[in-house]
Amino acid sequence: MKRSDFRFVEPLRVRWAEVDAQGIVFNAHYLSYVDTAMSGYWRALALPYAQTMQLLGGDLFVRHAALDYRAPARNDDRLDVGLKVREFGRSSMKVDAAIYRGDELLVLADMVYVFATPDGAEAQAVPDALRRVVQAYEAGQPVVEVAVGAWAELGEAAGAIRREVFIEEQRIPAELEWDEADAHCLHAVARNGFGMPLATGRLLEHVPGVAKVGRMAVLRPMRGSRVGAMVLETLMLEARRLGYREVLLHAQISAEGFYRRAGFVPRGDRFDEAGIQHVEMVRAL
Repeated sequence: MKRSDFRFVEPLRVRWAEVDAQGIVFNAHYLSYVDTAMSGYWRALALPYAQTMQLLGGDLFVRHAALDYRAPARNDDRLDVGLKVREFGRSSMKVDAAIYRGDELLVLADMVYVFATPDGAEAQAVPDALRRVVQAYEAGQPVVEVAVGAWAELGEAAGAIRREVFIEEQRIPAELEWDEADAHCLHAVARNGFGMPLATGRLLEHVPGVAKVGRMAVLRPMRGSRVGAMVLETLMLEARRLGYREVLLHAQISAEGFYRRAGFVPRGDRFDEAGIQHVEMVRAL
């Protein structure tokens, strides 16, 4: 099995605590590596696991796990775990995984998950909606759509994300989160294959010729995926379509790297906004 057989690959690094007395990774940790990759796979599907299982009325349980060891991993090795769903049964999901160091295959894994009631007592048919999303992803199709529109159209979804991220998680006072600009600016909302809203942002005019991106928020389980980048890219395309020559934003310091990777550069000193350190960043169109 080659790395090119996998659309999804999760990077890992071997930690000292995972190495046994022989100086190699203790065999049980390879299953942990596969499990870590499976969490990343759900992010790649744009499906927050807990919310998705609650929506589907069930959960996935490991029914079978088999490992074929080819070569050992050692402390501080950089590994890649390829993972894909091979096929579905009526109530099962069969998964292939492979652990690589560079192009060297170290371990093969054969996993079977069963979809069952939340207590695991009774197997159920794998929901068609879940099959469709997984099969679309494995076929190379997009699993996220970004919609743009007015607050009247997208406000309920955008507002729910902003409330969870800014007010509940970051503890920004509600009176600072909501403003009159929402009513007349352009909003973007990313949704997954189940229609669940995952990320949002907005675009408004700062001064003639310059647009401002703001209220960028991504639900916690989706951070580290490309969902936030897709929202930002959509807003940048809209800014270009509307004839703006530059876009600016106020980035939280923790998100500065994200915006740098999108082509933004810092301008000026850091400042406090709603009790959080920010920096102004700009990008020419």
